[in-house]
Amino acid sequence: MGPERQPTQQSLNCLVSGASGYIGGRLVPQLLESGHRVRCMARSPGKLRDHPWAENVEVVAGDVTDEASVAEAMRGIDVAYYLVHALGSGAGFEETDRCAARIFAQQAQVAGVRRIVYLGALTPRGVSQAQLSPHLRSRAEVGRIFLDAPVPATVLRAAVVIGSGSASFEMLRYLTERLPVMVTPSWVHTRTQPIGIRDVLRYLVGSATMPPEVDRAFDIGGPDVMTYQQMMRGYADVARLRKRIIMPVPVLTPRLSSHWVGLITPVPAAIARPLTESLRHEVVCHEHDIARYVPDLPGWPQPIDEALALAVLRVREAQVATRWSSAALPGAPSDPLPTDPDWAGGSLYRDERELSVGVSPDRLWKVIEGIGGDNGWCSLPLAWALRGWLDRFVGGVGLRRGRRDAERLRVGDSLDFWRVEEIEPGHLLRLRAEMRMPGLAWLEMYAEMGTDGRTCYRQRALFYPRGLLGHAYWWTVFPFHNVVFGGMARNITQTAAKGMSARPNKHRPETHRRQRTGRARRP
Repeated sequence: MGPERQPTQQSLNCLVSGASGYIGGRLVPQLLESGHRVRCMARSPGKLRDHPWAENVEVVAGDVTDEASVAEAMRGIDVAYYLVHALGSGAGFEETDRCAARIFAQQAQVAGVRRIVYLGALTPRGVSQAQLSPHLRSRAEVGRIFLDAPVPATVLRAAVVIGSGSASFEMLRYLTERLPVMVTPSWVHTRTQPIGIRDVLRYLVGSATMPPEVDRAFDIGGPDVMTYQQMMRGYADVARLRKRIIMPVPVLTPRLSSHWVGLITPVPAAIARPLTESLRHEVVCHEHDIARYVPDLPGWPQPIDEALALAVLRVREAQVATRWSSAALPGAPSDPLPTDPDWAGGSLYRDERELSVGVSPDRLWKVIEGIGGDNGWCSLPLAWALRGWLDRFVGGVGLRRGRRDAERLRVGDSLDFWRVEEIEPGHLLRLRAEMRMPGLAWLEMYAEMGTDGRTCYRQRALFYPRGLLGHAYWWTVFPFHNVVFGGMARNITQTAAKGMSARPNKHRPETHRRQRTGRARRP
């Protein structure tokens, strides 16, 4: 649970530029909850339609490098949030950032905006601009542009933001999950002061109502100062991974380091390289003046272990809750969003199957609900028996539990080595695996009416690997998926069809199989 929300003294018209980005997409619902009115500016407004708050905001098309669209977006705005940057757009991102910030500041003055709020990056003290990495240098320059402009500005400077979708956090996540033994660059000894996404959003919302005379930058960070090595080991503890062995070497240059990160993680090289170049700088808060205007609450800012736990566990839950028909609807800042990049959220392996069959959804549902126990799994019996025996051999429950009722299931029922996690009668059965394996697994089965008027059976197996062994496990069993899961999908639909009529179905079911990795998203 987050901190108790304080009532807003005034309702403001807020512009959020970059609403489809990592921070912007999470800030919008926080502003709405605080009683503000929100206008979202995005280059591709269509990307925002799957957000649960989309109908409660005004959405306009705009690009911060286009003066006319910024001017139109600024009309009637009290507080303008600048949450965009050109990192990942190529070698010229510094000039793009500079140009966009100047346009934003100029149009804010013309429109009579009361305040600009910008989330930048912590920069080290005693280091010249020329010595900074291009990423940190650009963030610092954008902050200066806003502070030099006539419109009062709040510039928040943060180090690593802990939350799914944050590029720095995603690099740390993938490196820690995939490498039990790491030969790392010397930057793993660099000190930093990470901050949880919930605290970042709290400071951003609180900045909207700062007094008019406030026109300055604030360092924001959590209560813990640590090295990247300590942060990796902390992540391993929260994710229940074995202790990571980290061996720093001084020979990896920033360029080689970025290639190394690109090899191990799915974070795009255009983003990974500028970020890894910045990791050589120590970024620690030198003041906590933000508390004068956004007071600290008990337990806030969040300690690093709590922020990591939310980033790991909440994301895992929300990934699995993703539906075929709609994107996951996040209920907390730590949840993934529909607009998060494909590489955010850690690895999630999926085996998805879809068949159409000429029976009613109710008939298909009866077959789905009757699966398991003495009724069998509509698939290769020997394969299921072998998996059950193997599970018992390593101390698991195997297939001996069966099912409580031969025809009906309810949430919480054991079903062989599965547990019924969710039921939507006539539509969805979700099972959570309780067999011994290096990760978490779910099996989902759906019965619904297709767009062609025929009943559609959808089946999805999900596996969230734990450590390198989890990835190896998935790829070891993957060759058998077509026999086990493919056979299950075919036999479930054939059983439903035979139960309706002895006549063969003249429409041969068509099967589509997709196997991917990455954050669970709507197909």
